[in-house]
Amino acid sequence: MTRTVDLNCDMGESFGAYTMGDDAAMLDIITTANVACGFHAGDPVVMRDTILAAKARGVAVGAHPSFMDLYGFGRRRIIGDSPEDLEAQLIYQIAAMQGMAQALGWPMTHVKTHGALGNMAAEDQGLAETCVRAIAAVDRSLVFVTLPYSETMKAAQKAGLTIACEVFADRTYTANGMLTSRKVQGAVIHDPQRSADHALAMVKDGYIPTTDGTRLPVEAATVCVHGDTPGAVDTARMLRTSFEAEGIDIKPFALPSTL
Repeated sequence: MTRTVDLNCDMGESFGAYTMGDDAAMLDIITTANVACGFHAGDPVVMRDTILAAKARGVAVGAHPSFMDLYGFGRRRIIGDSPEDLEAQLIYQIAAMQGMAQALGWPMTHVKTHGALGNMAAEDQGLAETCVRAIAAVDRSLVFVTLPYSETMKAAQKAGLTIACEVFADRTYTANGMLTSRKVQGAVIHDPQRSADHALAMVKDGYIPTTDGTRLPVEAATVCVHGDTPGAVDTARMLRTSFEAEGIDIKPFALPSTL
């Protein structure tokens, strides 16, 4: 039986006069786009243009909310905001993306937390529950894209949200199933062929290769390539080619409600 998997990318991360990544080229390859909501990157015009470009190609879109951290691109670990304040920030971002997508006739399908927020919530039950409450407050029908073996996955399942299990083609994993810190040498995989082999192990063979040699079972619904990583388009193209060569269909894990 043919396996189906989604290929997603974080994008819409340009801001004003500054360009980040090659979204146009990436949208020709992927099936789902996670669009920045203005707190770590992006702005209303970039959000609009990204949604319209995705709509033209039949690529599903979702919100990619983060800590309020333009200076650090959402990759600084921010501690101190109350759960209530962070929940309000997340609701604001998710609702903004949902409103823009609805206005453009391409309703969003999901939410995926960005950067430090996503990494911290994966290991912090309270933070994970805050993320889940924010999504549920806006729209319980939205899919929550989560890491396997994470507190976010557990919290989403407990709250009854639909989840899509995500693995990363361009990142290595620790023995507990978490992403290796970007501060560690080799945490980001830059070679397209190595990324493809890494992703095939997770999608086709059903395990996460970890830095200590442990193989963690996984059922991946979607594979991510970071749009801001150098060579990201080449990596995404290699992934798609490799999946298709193995008889793996590339399709969105969810489609807009208009279809």
